[in-house]
Amino acid sequence: QVQLVESGGGLVQAGGSLRLSCAASGRTFSSYFMGWFRQAPGKEREFVAAISRSGDSPYYADSVKGRFTIYRENAKNSVYLQMNSLKPEDTAVYYCAAKSGPSSRGYYDYNYWGQGTQVTVSS
Repeated sequence: QVQLVESGGGLVQAGGSLRLSCAASGRTFSSYFMGWFRQAPGKEREFVAAISRSGDSPYYADSVKGRFTIYRENAKNSVYLQMNSLKPEDTAVYYCAAKSGPSSRGYYDYNYWGQGTQVTVSS
């Protein structure tokens, strides 16, 4: 089992940057495939980015490709989401999630979730 705690959200102007962090408990962090998802009011939770256990293979939603970067530091039990060139449509609660087994972009496949961190991008 793993517990996840996100941090780094906040209010930023369009075009600005934020870095989200997700700290995981437990000694088996490197065995989990990690993902970031977001949910805006009235909308379904959507995939943002994910990364393989080794950190060698990142995956991105088309809407964030080229602007967001996911990476992980297994020695620190942490995964990060660097968000650049933020847009108002990026406004949402961002969640860190972990799953065992194969890679997936579906939120329903993830076993563990953090509490979320709010990101608000003003125009």
